[in-house]
Amino acid sequence: MSLLAVLLPSAAILLVAYRVYGGLLARLFQLDPAAPTPAVTLRDDVDYEPIPPQLLLGQHFSAIAAAGPIVGPILAGVAFGWLPALVWILVGSIFIGGVHDFSALVASIRHKARSIAEVVRDHMSRRAYVLFLAFVWIALVYIIVAFTDITAQSFVGRQVLENGESVSGGGIATSSLLYLVLPIIMGLCMRHARMPLWLATAIFLPLVGLAIWGGQHIPFDLGQTLQVSEATSQKIWGVLLLGYCLVAAMVPMWLLLQPRGHLGGCFLYVALAGAAIGLIASDRSLSAVFGGESTIRYPAFTGWQAANGQSVVPMLFITIACGACSGFHSLIASGTTSKQLRRETDARPIGYGTMLLEAMVAVVSLCCVMVLASDSPLTKQSPNFIYALGMGQFLEILGVPATIGVSFALMAFTTFVYDTLDVCTRLGRYIVQELTGLTGRAGAWLGTAATAGVPLVFLLRPNLDGDGNPVPAWKLFWNLFGASNQLLAALTLLGVTVWLWRTRRETWVWVVTGLPTAFMYVMSIWALVSITLPRFRGPAGWTLPADPVPWAGMVLLALAAVMLLEAIRALAGGPDDRAPAGIPPECLPANAHV
Repeated sequence: MSLLAVLLPSAAILLVAYRVYGGLLARLFQLDPAAPTPAVTLRDDVDYEPIPPQLLLGQHFSAIAAAGPIVGPILAGVAFGWLPALVWILVGSIFIGGVHDFSALVASIRHKARSIAEVVRDHMSRRAYVLFLAFVWIALVYIIVAFTDITAQSFVGRQVLENGESVSGGGIATSSLLYLVLPIIMGLCMRHARMPLWLATAIFLPLVGLAIWGGQHIPFDLGQTLQVSEATSQKIWGVLLLGYCLVAAMVPMWLLLQPRGHLGGCFLYVALAGAAIGLIASDRSLSAVFGGESTIRYPAFTGWQAANGQSVVPMLFITIACGACSGFHSLIASGTTSKQLRRETDARPIGYGTMLLEAMVAVVSLCCVMVLASDSPLTKQSPNFIYALGMGQFLEILGVPATIGVSFALMAFTTFVYDTLDVCTRLGRYIVQELTGLTGRAGAWLGTAATAGVPLVFLLRPNLDGDGNPVPAWKLFWNLFGASNQLLAALTLLGVTVWLWRTRRETWVWVVTGLPTAFMYVMSIWALVSITLPRFRGPAGWTLPADPVPWAGMVLLALAAVMLLEAIRALAGGPDDRAPAGIPPECLPANAHV
């Protein structure tokens, strides 16, 4: 079976879904191109600034994608086979993830670009608001831990390719450092030299490509420089990345976030297009390389249980997060994107469309598993290297040298993560300031330091599995991150459902957002319980673990349970045909009964 038999139908399904279901959502939510958005009415050119949709789309896509659509599909594909992973990516992104992202963005712009937590406060209770903020902050910490560690891993060691060439982790580190400098220069040129966006893109995007090529020629090998082991070097890189988060979360958005998001978005479009073209061109060539008539070698389904004992249900739905549905996306949509949305109608391509685009990234990542044999030693590699090696093979068909192709893929992976790390830290800062009431520069620095400091504790402590063996921090935290992330999606959909029902009272609300809420709630709670409770049992019976992971899981379960009770109370009360008392008219959808 050809890879094209998976890739092309997947692309067609997602395109049709954008046209049909995306169009239906736009009508149901009554998007109005003439309605002024908060980016216009509250413009301050710091946080609130209307920008062209093509710029915002790239920034939003780069911020939401992160490592999730790469790591999750590869882990799930290896564990359960590529078919269940593919089905969840397509169905989940169209009917759950896309609805989640789109509705979170619309809810935010209808509430003066405030966060989903504040939407919850308006339509549920102050208690639900505080609980939601606490849940989000804990989830952000685990996102930062997982993504920092797996990125730091890319900066150490050397990956030997099948042709005998190698890719240096130090070279990837050099390329990444150059990539961080270029957007700052671009931002300064656009801000002070009034350089138009098209010219800045034409100049700086090729420079990103040059940084990828040049990195392997001037590798920054931290381990060799400091004469330390790879493990120590990886921890040092983790500390440096968190230091970057500390600074990046405090600088103005125009200086780093906006230009880096645009460059990252364009770069990721190129990565996605290059992989797709390479897959099409390599349809026959891969067969010759791997042998046999089919380019797909990995089993479509490996069984109801993976080798580590995890079952397809519910673990599939939390292993693949960002490629199908991700609660983190709501934080981006309601945290930064809604403050820059120029027109309401832009919510369809930016909210719904980018989720489907991310699903396509997940499908391409899954293709990197499909070309492997079930007994290939590559299946034991970390997901970022499986992705990079697969992408390198696809791009090599187009004449791109293997070392450049693999470096390009690893940089694409790192590009995803950089945007996520500093946005997570910035959002964590907002939450700490809100919960503590601290304002000004002192409050901002304290909130940022707390959000970046707690992950530092988890990265530097010894991370051991159930048998006491050392494991990478990202692997230890991935399932907890996935479960908490999907539970955050359920809580976001719950808040949106309460808002829509209390202001619209229309049956479609229960189908469009209610059913996804119930599905994500059940699967994420099920997964979180299966991850957490076994850690409280030892050979002699129940025990109190020293590991903070299960304790964090218990806190998340408690917060989610109380949030559900608050939602039930809100849905049970409230008038039938008008908005709940105290909700300002601008919070209502267009044509709602007042």
